[in-house]
Amino acid sequence: MKVKKYTANSMHEAMKVIRSELGDDAVILNSKEVDVGGFLGFFTKKQIEVIAAIDPTVIRAPIRKQDHSISRSRQAHAPSQVQSKKESTNQAHLMKEINQLKELIQGMNDNKPIQKDYPEPFQEMDDQLRTQGVTDTIRLKIMKHMMKQWYEQTAPERNKEAIKKDLYTYLQELLSKVPIGGIAFDKKIINIVGPTGVGKTTTIAKLAAHCVLKKQKKVALITTDTYRIAAVDQLRTYAKILNIPLEVAYSIEDFKKAIEQFQHYDLILVDSAGRNFQNKLYVDELSKVIDFEQDATTYLVLSLTSKYEDMKNIINQFSLIPLDQVILTKQDETSSYGAILNIPIDLDKGFAYITTGQNVPDDIVEATIKYLLDSVLEVSKYE
Repeated sequence: MKVKKYTANSMHEAMKVIRSELGDDAVILNSKEVDVGGFLGFFTKKQIEVIAAIDPTVIRAPIRKQDHSISRSRQAHAPSQVQSKKESTNQAHLMKEINQLKELIQGMNDNKPIQKDYPEPFQEMDDQLRTQGVTDTIRLKIMKHMMKQWYEQTAPERNKEAIKKDLYTYLQELLSKVPIGGIAFDKKIINIVGPTGVGKTTTIAKLAAHCVLKKQKKVALITTDTYRIAAVDQLRTYAKILNIPLEVAYSIEDFKKAIEQFQHYDLILVDSAGRNFQNKLYVDELSKVIDFEQDATTYLVLSLTSKYEDMKNIINQFSLIPLDQVILTKQDETSSYGAILNIPIDLDKGFAYITTGQNVPDDIVEATIKYLLDSVLEVSKYE
């Protein structure tokens, strides 16, 4: 059996070439769309790859008229047993080739090589970002910039370490476009909002301890989380340990009274109810208890263990609330930190703090660009 591979712009064009070379008895064994041409994974175009085959026994040379009678005479006088044996041998040989071809094609489908989009070390960097959960769109943006930088440099500068430093520098530039860093103490009120299960109450306790013990600030607490009695009791315990006051607000009037009561404090941390904030109704309910029109900073608490699409949906639901920064929790419970790049680049939101465990007040880190990039890239030597 004769097998040949063809590449053409369309199946129609491929069929024309196959018919002209192998004849009308050719069969199509496999076809697929492939990317061809281009440069370093860019500017490729789609073509059709077709594998066709023909049994050589059906490719016969034209019989000349003068030989026709001789051939017919020989066939007429050939013993029937010899002819039968020959046909049986040919059929067995053909079936063997077909089975071998099936195994070959099956192996091709099962062991397709991994598509490499970029040359090394760019592919290594792209794989790292993909493993961390950075979106395809952001990775493409980064790789286009990196390769442009690389080809604009002179040859001696084109080495792996220089490229890694370029990557670090470019990501620094991207993250510098959003606010990164903790409480600036330029506003008295800090609102803490977020969905249930992200460790919001523990995070507020860590912030309070951080401000009291490390910043020597006079801090007060207000909680509007009246849905869970356990949350109020937990925060009350932390307030007692830190020797700071706590007020519970059941309505917007209670909230305003508490703010007035604590007006002489350096900082007022406001807890809110943890709800399923993918439901816009719950976001609207926050404004019935918390006065977001006051001069305040609002932090949204999200868990790094959550899927990025869920984080994105929650941030979009808070579009009606003046959301300043994000606090990421549970860094110790995952090894995928793609949201650290996705949220600032895709959603234009910066970070205030990262929590790294359950211990109060220790397991909280003020966000810096260096800390964020070292977490994603798993390096600390490119600055």
